[in-house]
Amino acid sequence: MKLLSRWPGIEKLKREKIFILSLFLGFLLVVFVCITLGNMFYKQAEDFSGLIYAAKDPVVLKAIGISIAAAICSTLIAFFFGVPLAYFLARKEFIGKSIIESIVDVPLVIPHIVAGIALYGVFIRSGVIGAPFEKVGIAFIDAFPGIVIAMLFVSFPFLVDAAREGFKEVDPRLENVARSLGASHWRTFTKITFPLAFSSIFSGAILCWARGISEFAAVMIIASLPRSASILIGERFTSYGLSGLPGIAGSRPISVLLISICLVIFILLRLLQGRRRK
Repeated sequence: MKLLSRWPGIEKLKREKIFILSLFLGFLLVVFVCITLGNMFYKQAEDFSGLIYAAKDPVVLKAIGISIAAAICSTLIAFFFGVPLAYFLARKEFIGKSIIESIVDVPLVIPHIVAGIALYGVFIRSGVIGAPFEKVGIAFIDAFPGIVIAMLFVSFPFLVDAAREGFKEVDPRLENVARSLGASHWRTFTKITFPLAFSSIFSGAILCWARGISEFAAVMIIASLPRSASILIGERFTSYGLSGLPGIAGSRPISVLLISICLVIFILLRLLQGRRRK
């Protein structure tokens, strides 16, 4: 026993127990996701022709294109307005800060169908925001801008929270040194603070985009037309089930196609992020 206790491998194993436990527990979540999605891909592989038909269906491709485009637009809006807010929250202490942070996170906790109803009341043609835009010819109800707004509402907290934590990790002393050397506040932000926090901001943007493209309930309430991918999948499931009918793609092949496209985009974005870190 004494000999075994002196073996370096045993001591290393003792030190690594927490990592082994973490790997085991976390791996269960990975398995859960793989089984859930893998089963859908496996079932669809048995009807590969259905997937090919969905990939050629212009209605399906248009819906996926609308979802991707709307998610990109909502992410850009969240970036433009959310990054300055995150920087302010990370650097300033003020009365009511916790209230502002709670308001930012509210979309994460309310049911998304409730978010859709709330958005509908504001962006209808006679709504507080919808009416002024209506005068300049911009409609939100059953229109592409409505999809963008719905995605923005449910996804922007991911970007703001990630950016705020990224800015907090940047040492303020670096900013102070730059300012003492004559750099303006804006130049200090663009040349030091933003680049150092960019990894966190980029991660938040990826999550923001992903959450937006997956939204269903809020989009269904405010803009079921033009059909985004999530709306089309819901309609096909209700009308034609998983596999569909001859000449009509069901919900499962469209889902597999959407997941595949998003997975490729997700991997490319993560690889780009990894290269930037190096």
